[in-house]
Amino acid sequence: MSTLHLSVAGAVAELRLDNPAKLNSLTVPMLEALDAHCATLERSAEIRVVILTGAGEKAFCAGADIGAWGPMAPFDFARLWVREGHRIFDRLARLGKPTIAALNGHAFGGGLELAACCDIRVITPKAALALPEAGIGIVPGWSGTQRVARLLPEAVVKEMALFGRRIGAERALALGFVAEVAEDVGAAARAIAERAVNLSPRAVEVAKYMIQAGVGEDRAALIEALGSGMIAASADRAEGVGAFAEKRKPVFSGR
Repeated sequence: MSTLHLSVAGAVAELRLDNPAKLNSLTVPMLEALDAHCATLERSAEIRVVILTGAGEKAFCAGADIGAWGPMAPFDFARLWVREGHRIFDRLARLGKPTIAALNGHAFGGGLELAACCDIRVITPKAALALPEAGIGIVPGWSGTQRVARLLPEAVVKEMALFGRRIGAERALALGFVAEVAEDVGAAARAIAERAVNLSPRAVEVAKYMIQAGVGEDRAALIEALGSGMIAASADRAEGVGAFAEKRKPVFSGR
């Protein structure tokens, strides 16, 4: 049974990691649920904003469950855990809707990488960020050295990944990694979401695509998606499709 749940209230969806006894550590069923939920969210015209949070007060997500990947053979670890997890995290990062991570507690390792997939983040004052993988003999595998390194200064990422240091909430705010420090991160995230709900969903989606393309997030696909959207609104596209259906030669107007 998955411990990652999707709920919807009006135009706002919430994804909740729900395994507080294990600090919401990620398992294979949780990754599979995230993949499936992202597909649902992408297809929904009613959902405008997505909030990602965790259950409990100690941790948003303490990373990957060692029990899930520890027994894996090296090739399976690389292919089934790291590569597949990376694909699923990429799917969240490339979601066409704005996403907010409500960090109700610590975000370590895979938890920090998961938070980095969201567009903005709010954090509770007592929470910390960390990349502790070297302490158990591995390296960040779900874009800790890539996406996180685009959102934080290189020296700060090295501080966490090479020296095992944690970054507190106020420092994360000063560095721009989080948008707000709040005692009630759920309420703070919902307030941000409600403001976004009143914006044009198409304008927000296209703006997100443009920003992502600018920073190199799925650039090739986004360029083609944006170009395809432009051409799909043209008279030439309508003429081409109509001519094909009618089995005649198209007459393009250039409009």
